Amino acid sequence: MKFTVHVLADRCKECGICVSVCPKGVLSMSDNMNRYGYRYPIIVKPSECIGCKNCEYHCPDFAIFVQKVD
Repeated sequence: MKFTVHVLADRCKECGICVSVCPKGVLSMSDNMNRYGYRYPIIVKPSECIGCKNCEYHCPDFAIFVQKVD
């Protein structure tokens, strides 16, 4: 089964929780900033996502979600 991680960069406030709770290291913080001046996560290992949704469940700003790919 494959999954896709979606990041809504402008909602992110650079807390880094999503990066720290991912068991597969799928995410990393970008060097770029959103329009509010916060760095946001980027997907660095998309094929490693296991669909656990830890990133989605722990994000306090609802800035990330995971979808199953058919």
